[in-house]
Amino acid sequence: MEQSFDIYLASGSPRRRELLDQIAVSYKVIRQDVAEDIKPGESSQDYVQRLALEKARAGWMALTRDERRPVLGADTAVVIDDQILGKPRDRDQGLAMLAQLSGRCHEVYSAVAIVAQTEAVTINCSRVCFATLDSAMREAYWDSGECHDKAGAYGIQGRAAMFISKLDGSYSGVMGLPLFETTKLLKQFGIEPLQRDSLPSARA
Repeated sequence: MEQSFDIYLASGSPRRRELLDQIAVSYKVIRQDVAEDIKPGESSQDYVQRLALEKARAGWMALTRDERRPVLGADTAVVIDDQILGKPRDRDQGLAMLAQLSGRCHEVYSAVAIVAQTEAVTINCSRVCFATLDSAMREAYWDSGECHDKAGAYGIQGRAAMFISKLDGSYSGVMGLPLFETTKLLKQFGIEPLQRDSLPSARA
């Protein structure tokens, strides 16, 4: 018999899975591809909230009536100089992103949405300050492989922690899923974190 679970997670991110595990919310992954183009005139805040909702909606629509339970979607954007830094496409772009962040502060917007019979979305904004990174440090970090699949070319939960001189906001939000806001949304949908600590998540 298939293991029971609380929600569907419309994301392939291992960081988001780790964060849901941290608060003992069981889930099954139902990843849906959503176009991530920015619309003309769209703000960073509106962009991440729209994508979080679109991912959750796509997951919900992919379920049969019998399968349906709340679907959680999330999106995170690293923003500096009014520019959203996505995942680097290659080494040159990754090094350029790290150089742009070096010695400066930037914002990280992290949105979470839940869709079921109703839907809700919320957002967290954190401010992250980087120490100055010389070219050798930037190259060593890129060569570690850690930053290749991460927005802004860094992961706060890994080696990049040594670069961060100050954080105002949510560590989990910068990691990819703001747990304070996520918990509030889950409770709106009748899901209580930490109530099923012995129940493993369904990872399919």
